[in-house]
Amino acid sequence: MRLVIASCSVDYSGRLDAHLPRATRVLMLKADGSVLVHSDGGSYKPLNWMSSPCTMTVRSASTDLGLVEVWEVTNHDGDTLQIAIAEVLHDSSHELGVDPGLRKDGVEKHLQALLAQNPTALGNGWTLVQREYHTPIGPVDLVCRDQSGGYVAVEVKRRGEIDGVEQLTRYLELMRREPRFANVSGVLAAQQVRPQARVLAEDRGIGVTIVDYDALRGLDNAEDRLF
Repeated sequence: MRLVIASCSVDYSGRLDAHLPRATRVLMLKADGSVLVHSDGGSYKPLNWMSSPCTMTVRSASTDLGLVEVWEVTNHDGDTLQIAIAEVLHDSSHELGVDPGLRKDGVEKHLQALLAQNPTALGNGWTLVQREYHTPIGPVDLVCRDQSGGYVAVEVKRRGEIDGVEQLTRYLELMRREPRFANVSGVLAAQQVRPQARVLAEDRGIGVTIVDYDALRGLDNAEDRLF
């Protein structure tokens, strides 16, 4: 992991174009090759990024423009992230080792495993593609195909909160940069969902599914209920 604090401007060119004017930011270069641009605000979200696999070239820049160097990061689709550095305030590298990954609490982890085994609980005709699909900011709980064959990223929670919607939104943004996931949709699956989280999910085009943990465990048969 390399961390650079620098005064820089950032330009992204690809499926869309985006520009960040010069400001002091944190540049994160991860061992897998991905590059993330962070500010001091905006919660955990990077301002821009390039997920792996990608390649980075560094070239010197004209001092007449007030620049030290320019990083150009390119992915296999030809999208580019150009970081023009005016001043480096900090530059350090760290060996973090192998991360054991996110460990969910017992109920949430078991719920994820049960949904992986029974994807039709999320929708008729659904099939599991992959569990724990890795992205530069963490794993997507489940990647499925719906009845029409479309990819769906599923975030599994005991209780659906706004943070869960934000997390899934971020995963979707990253996944949609890959050609095969260009049209991936998202679903927040939880035992209960707060009203505010539901409103935010609907506003972002994310589906919400209430899952019955007891029924999935086979401890409760919904057909036997009076209500």
